[in-house]
Amino acid sequence: MLVRKSAPITGEQIAEQLGVSRPTIRSDLAVLVMLGVLDAKPKVGYFPGAASEPKGELRRMLQDWKVKDIQSRPVIIRESATVQDAVVAMFLENAGSVFVTDEWGILEGIVSRKDLLKVTLGNANSPSMPVSLVMTRKANLVTVTPEEPALDAARKMIRHEVESLPVVQAAEGREGMEVVGRISNTTMTRILVDWAERIGRGE
Repeated sequence: MLVRKSAPITGEQIAEQLGVSRPTIRSDLAVLVMLGVLDAKPKVGYFPGAASEPKGELRRMLQDWKVKDIQSRPVIIRESATVQDAVVAMFLENAGSVFVTDEWGILEGIVSRKDLLKVTLGNANSPSMPVSLVMTRKANLVTVTPEEPALDAARKMIRHEVESLPVVQAAEGREGMEVVGRISNTTMTRILVDWAERIGRGE
């Protein structure tokens, strides 16, 4: 509403009218530009994007869709697996990261391509290393739940600069969270492409 009323308007002006600092809304503005809700011109400011129109399909999708509506199947390995197992799983599933669980499916950590590169370059013994030694542990993970809005998932990915989020829910009869899905950059790109194609067809 602010952008539509005052365009072009800078990020600083938006933050001032909202009563917050510019860094507070930086990731939100980035998400809105990525999704076409806003357009931005350097040194000029923000304008309403195509998806901000009252009939904008993307706007409706992101308001209505939950994580459970767009999540994909998670790629999971056990914490007893090796670094080589993680590399193979990532390659076979064409995934940028794999989730590590215990034997009951409780999330313990995540291994990304960056993690694997760090440990494998110049280390001949890395294939046999336990994946638990190189994974990012659950205490430091960013997660989403199936009922969270899709827009919140996109916002978390940008704010925390991660390529993939585990979708988790409370495990029945056990402590901890079990992995039920995955949200990735590919997921978000697929939504944008789908929206663009619908617009192109005039839907």
